[in-house]
Amino acid sequence: MKSRWLLNLALLLVVGGIVAFLVLRPKPTNTGPKEYVVSALAPTSFSKLSIEFQSKNPVQLEKQNGNWFLLQPYRARASKEAVGQVLAVAAAISHDKFPASNAAQYGLDNPALKIKLDDQEFSFGMHNPLTSEQYLGYKDAIYLVSGVYGESAAMQAAEFADKRPLAPGEYIAGFDFSHLEQWESSRLSLDFADGKWKVSSAKAKPNQDELNEWYDMFWRKLMALAAEPYKPDGKPHPSLEIKLKGGKTVHFDKLQESPELLLARPDEGMLYHFPQDIGFSILNPPVGFRPE
Repeated sequence: MKSRWLLNLALLLVVGGIVAFLVLRPKPTNTGPKEYVVSALAPTSFSKLSIEFQSKNPVQLEKQNGNWFLLQPYRARASKEAVGQVLAVAAAISHDKFPASNAAQYGLDNPALKIKLDDQEFSFGMHNPLTSEQYLGYKDAIYLVSGVYGESAAMQAAEFADKRPLAPGEYIAGFDFSHLEQWESSRLSLDFADGKWKVSSAKAKPNQDELNEWYDMFWRKLMALAAEPYKPDGKPHPSLEIKLKGGKTVHFDKLQESPELLLARPDEGMLYHFPQDIGFSILNPPVGFRPE
């Protein structure tokens, strides 16, 4: 009986020692590199973006009704992905922070590139030769950040243009290919209603699975290789109409089919470049008969 009591006492002392150790032991410290967030601003909170250079005209963008638009050097719908890459500088993280009193040392006395997000200005200086990071000036501090922020902002203006030929909110309900050379005689038109594709031509023997695959592969997320400003030349061109939900249509002129497809959208003044194979596919749906 006495030996059991002694055993319990010993166990109690062991448990007490473990508890004391856990309570009194030194707290672990974070020995990793310190991080500094360039600003407390949310990248999604801005509605104006200006990118200024020493040797070329500025690029200006603005958010309107929830969507970004390129305003200078020309007006166009802007790629939200491209704009987002620039806005991300507001949330950049740096492991180095310096006072702004010696800006010249970091190439920030006369920065080659400036970004203005609403009324907030971010200046880009020289690159660190050891890490390839870039010095960034914001308010009263200088940070060393990834070079990707400056590279994103220094893109050509054309890279900010949205390469999607249809705007957000424009949803396809059908196609009118009757003004393309290969479909003129059949007056080919497609409409999507009640979950099925309806083809205008009596010659057609449409396979719904093939048409759905064609639409999903080539039209649902259609994006051009490049987009640039376009001024109509007043000449007649082969064309197509995209029917939208709600009854509206979007007109595209086909300016060229080889060596690449060029589709112009006159209402927005934009020209879209597509690879030849993609171009052929989007203009030739699998309707069950060959175009003439």
